[in-house]
Amino acid sequence: MHLTSSDPGPKRRRHGTELKAALLDAAWDELMERGYSALTFAAVAQRAGTSRPVVSRHWAAKDTLVRDAITRASDQFWLVDPETGSLRDDSIALLEQLNGAFTMFAVTMTAQLAAYFEETGTTPSELRTSLIDQRWSLIESVMHRAIERGQADGSKLTPRIARLPYDLLRHEVLMDLRPMSSSAIREVVDTIFIPLVT
Repeated sequence: MHLTSSDPGPKRRRHGTELKAALLDAAWDELMERGYSALTFAAVAQRAGTSRPVVSRHWAAKDTLVRDAITRASDQFWLVDPETGSLRDDSIALLEQLNGAFTMFAVTMTAQLAAYFEETGTTPSELRTSLIDQRWSLIESVMHRAIERGQADGSKLTPRIARLPYDLLRHEVLMDLRPMSSSAIREVVDTIFIPLVT
């Protein structure tokens, strides 16, 4: 049989990290479209253009595949240090960066992952690490700079207070399933957070 111009020929084989990334992206897309309950290894394999045994070689169970897919999707959202010279403006900029990511994951966790939490005995809060905790070192460095500049009182900047604006963002997004408005972000920083740490 001769290949014609319309025949793409055999697919190039993927290996290692390239293959795993394709599988995780396919799992994420399946999760978005079908939810956790309907997600299958066979569907993920088909979407990724491979076979079910390939998926099984990388993950023994569906919950671990989904957890890794969520982590990979979260990793697409990088926090950039605003370095504005102001704790207020740095905090607003960080909250704005996190706002879209929170919305996407809030919708996912409430609408698509109910069966996941039931099956694994975990809670949405245990997935928080994929959004905030992995990025916390940058947020902390912003606050330490503010203390060094005299813009914040280190004795008042307790761990709970430091997390407060980010906890409020997460709570509102989870309740409303839409991004927090820019005016609301500024209100949180100007009327709640800054007065508590100065």
